[in-house]
Amino acid sequence: MTPGHERIRRFLNDHEPATPCLVVDTDTVAARVRELVAGFPHARLCYAVKANPEPAVLRAVLAAGGGFDVAGPAEISACLAAGAPAAALSYGNTIKKPADIAFASDRGVRDFTTDAPGDVANLAEHAPGASVSVRILVDGPASATPFGQKFGCEPDAAAALLVEADRLGLDAAGVAFHVGSQQPDPGAWEPGIAAAAKIFAACAAQGVRLRRLNIGGGFGVAYRSPVPSLAEYASAIRTAVRAHFPDEPEILLEPGRAVVAGAGLIRTEVVLVSHRFGRRWVYLDVGRYNGLAETENEAIPYRLDPLGRDGERGPVVLAGPTCDGDDVLYQRTPYELPLSLRAGDRIDILDTGAYTASYSSVAFNGIPPLRTYCLEGGRLADDT
Repeated sequence: MTPGHERIRRFLNDHEPATPCLVVDTDTVAARVRELVAGFPHARLCYAVKANPEPAVLRAVLAAGGGFDVAGPAEISACLAAGAPAAALSYGNTIKKPADIAFASDRGVRDFTTDAPGDVANLAEHAPGASVSVRILVDGPASATPFGQKFGCEPDAAAALLVEADRLGLDAAGVAFHVGSQQPDPGAWEPGIAAAAKIFAACAAQGVRLRRLNIGGGFGVAYRSPVPSLAEYASAIRTAVRAHFPDEPEILLEPGRAVVAGAGLIRTEVVLVSHRFGRRWVYLDVGRYNGLAETENEAIPYRLDPLGRDGERGPVVLAGPTCDGDDVLYQRTPYELPLSLRAGDRIDILDTGAYTASYSSVAFNGIPPLRTYCLEGGRLADDT
């Protein structure tokens, strides 16, 4: 149990908020940002806001020296409202309307990521002179949630896009890639770094000098299995950069999960315990549609801590509260809970600060989005 979890438990025990709810300890967020900055001392860190956009989380990131990877106008507005200067924002989403680009540019955002000719043309028109990085497609087979082919272009196309961006008056800054979320292999970044180095050389041969390498996020969190330390990730990335680049480029990081996952805890209530077809089913008041979207395909195996129940444990299937057949959390991943578990018991789900409340649906089955409380200095944030 971390100090952050202890502060969260004290809050939950003192206030007993209705379940399900997520509580985030922003002191833990700030500590994690400082750890990442120390691990990559010459890099610029832009927290992926989509992981958890709570204002108190954004303030903690900013106070610890981080910037922000934003995906659209709402996230831009949230970061600016939290006190971030526009220069601290990087518009990392390659899928954006012309109006979204204009919105960002009008508010001073100057860094964009792209991967398609149409988007480059829109950037030149609506954010003239802005800095652009072109995202390339890399393989990340070991990641829990790979991106497939939705984002990124082939390296040859990336070089051509950067040259075109330069011709259109944009600042062709560099290359971006992402190895997939929850990536346990520190070596996964090396192919992207190698490909980026070749793009740098190809652009230089055409008179376009690149300077920036955006290596995305993807650093793993130890849910139920160990992952490499931040030092191991940093060492592997640093070694790859030095091997492929004669002069080290500017490095940009865009971590989300690694910043905020360990800072959060969801408290849930057991709704029903049932035995069917030879298996014990435990139904919770939180599920795939109100906070646990990342249990799809059982990708993220959260740690569970049942409260007040000891004794012998046995296997369970875990499911959410909705009348939807897909709202089953774990039926292949082995979980065991106390045999004495009953409806009304509480279970804490650990390391749930990332991609929980921000994924929560508005009102599926009439269930409200996941309530979120943020602690600042161990106390409830004023705007929670």
